[in-house]
Amino acid sequence: MAEEARWYVVHTYSGYENKVATSIENAVENRKLHNLIFEVKIPTETVTEIKDNKKVEVERKLFPSYVLVKMILTDESWYVVRNIRGVTGFVGPGSKPVPLTEEEIAKFRVEVKEVVLNYQVGDSVTVVDGYLEGFVGVVDSIDPDKGVTKVTVSMMGKEIPVELELDQVEPLVE
Repeated sequence: MAEEARWYVVHTYSGYENKVATSIENAVENRKLHNLIFEVKIPTETVTEIKDNKKVEVERKLFPSYVLVKMILTDESWYVVRNIRGVTGFVGPGSKPVPLTEEEIAKFRVEVKEVVLNYQVGDSVTVVDGYLEGFVGVVDSIDPDKGVTKVTVSMMGKEIPVELELDQVEPLVE
C-alpha cells in the first residue's frame, strides 16, 4: 500500500524561508522527486500596516523560520529536505519528523478546501441537521473559512438568528 503524503514542518534559519522553499522545489525538479515531495508552502497572511500615514497591505509570514512541506516521508525525501542549505531540521522529537494533524492543517489554512454551496445570502433554506432540523430560515451571511452560515429562523413568532455549519442547511425546495 502506498504511503499517503502528509504535511511536515521544516525549521530554517531566520529569513531563509523563501530560499529554502525555492531550493526544495528545485531539488524536486532536478532529482525527479515529484512522487515523494508534492508541495512547499510558507504560510502568510495579508495585514494592513500604516506607513507614512498611508495604509499599506503587507504579506507577513505566520510562522517565521518555518516552511511546510507535503511529502511522503522516506529516507530519500527526508535526506533531500534535511540537506537543503538553510534547513536546521524537521519539527519533531529528535530527528523524527512529526506530520501535522488535520486540525492543524485546517487551523493554519495550509490546504484550502473549496466549498461549493447551492445557496447564497438572501436564499430561503431548510435546516437538515441538528436541533433545528425542519426549520426554515433566510441566509444572512456565509463564512466559508470558518465553515458556518448565519440564518434567521422564525421560532415561536420571533425571528431568531442562528449560526449553523454550512452542510446543516439546504436550499428550500418549492
